[in-house]
Amino acid sequence: MNLARAHRRMRSGPAIRSKATLAAVLAASLFAGCKVGPNYKRPSVQVPSTYRDFNPNPQAEAQAASYADLPWWQVFQDPVLQDLIKTALKQNYDLQIATERIIAARAQLAVTRSSLFPQVQGDANFTGGKEQNFQSKSNFLALTADASFQLDLFGKLRRETEAARAQVLATQAAQQTVILTLVSDVASDYFALLELDLELQISQDTVKTQEDAVKLTKLRLSHGVATKLDVLQALQVLDTANAQIPDLERQIAQEENAISILLGNYPQDIKRGLPLVQQPMPPSVPPGMPSALLERRPDIHEAEQNLIAANAEIGVAKASFFPQISLTGSGGGAFGRSNLFSSLMSSQTSIWSYGAQVTQPIFTGGALTGNLKLAKSEQRQELIAYQQSIQYAFRDVSDALIGYQKYYEVRMAQETTVKDLQDTVNTSLERYRGGITTYLEVLDGQRSLFSAELTLAQARGNEYQSLVQLYKSLGGGWQQ
Repeated sequence: MNLARAHRRMRSGPAIRSKATLAAVLAASLFAGCKVGPNYKRPSVQVPSTYRDFNPNPQAEAQAASYADLPWWQVFQDPVLQDLIKTALKQNYDLQIATERIIAARAQLAVTRSSLFPQVQGDANFTGGKEQNFQSKSNFLALTADASFQLDLFGKLRRETEAARAQVLATQAAQQTVILTLVSDVASDYFALLELDLELQISQDTVKTQEDAVKLTKLRLSHGVATKLDVLQALQVLDTANAQIPDLERQIAQEENAISILLGNYPQDIKRGLPLVQQPMPPSVPPGMPSALLERRPDIHEAEQNLIAANAEIGVAKASFFPQISLTGSGGGAFGRSNLFSSLMSSQTSIWSYGAQVTQPIFTGGALTGNLKLAKSEQRQELIAYQQSIQYAFRDVSDALIGYQKYYEVRMAQETTVKDLQDTVNTSLERYRGGITTYLEVLDGQRSLFSAELTLAQARGNEYQSLVQLYKSLGGGWQQ
């Protein structure tokens, strides 16, 4: 009961003064001055008007569109690959870490931004007791509230908030970069796995073919129309193909392990969809306008946000040269009740105060000047990094465009080579069966065919890899 009464009585006095003090503190925030330091302006960067070694479509509207504008599920149409990418986006640990960094950056922004608002702290203290000789009982309650507010006359706190907000956007861009890389890595490893599957199938088919060839030469040897050398030569290609199989199986298992880790799983078997020779290949891959690359690449966004943060830190360093003004206010009351010799006595006291504190650096031994030079240097470093990230982006696109075009040409030429070697082997076998030539001619053709088929499988794989790299370099694939 004593506490309740004291609380009600306090609200009619010091509480009003505390509210008035707080209102005055909030009103003082209106006097916040300008922000020192440079305001951010996006640097002017000259970008090429066209991509190197790319012949644009004569229709201008076709150039405006880009292959990277498609979401990844429209680019990679294999249903199994789509499921793998979805799983990776849900479970990949690198992506989870990138997401937590966004949460941490937002929390840091809230901490930094809180300095722009008044800081109010309350304190309560209750004591009670009894004096045995006088049968006296007493209860005392003290309530106080302190408020402080730093006037941001020169924009130091606002520049700090600006830098923290840019860091949040930088972490979001970094997450998009992780998504872009993750989608590309899963697709790239998946096509590499299909390429190894194709090479394994070629090796196994070659083994079966050469086993038949060995049987044929042994049969001819038994009839006296072949030599033991023919049998040994037939075994050479068989042995070569057999030696390829365990090495390919090793690579397949390791590639499956790599994909499993990307999916956030322990090493395990990976499901396949369409074989490599049946994977869809787009008829054209327009890169779009070069200027649009700056808006699609998340790594460029991240570099720019880091530049914005560094630019704001210059303002923070400059504001440190100026006075720092803080307003303070406090109010409260103490309430008591005492019973002495059956007489009731009560008391109430209240206090309130306000003030201002000014802090002005006078001599810091060059610390403030050094801090400003450091901030300017870091801003120039981030500017260079931003410009460099743009150059790297155009190099990536140029490399991918060249690679996609040339790997296509290699694959087409290799298909012709394989077809010619198949005809050569068939003709040599007919000549050998007719006794016109030795088995050495057949052996050379079979050895060359086996090698050419493996090369063709690798050319197919490289073509799909270049497609993935082009899509990644253009900044596509990170759409959720």
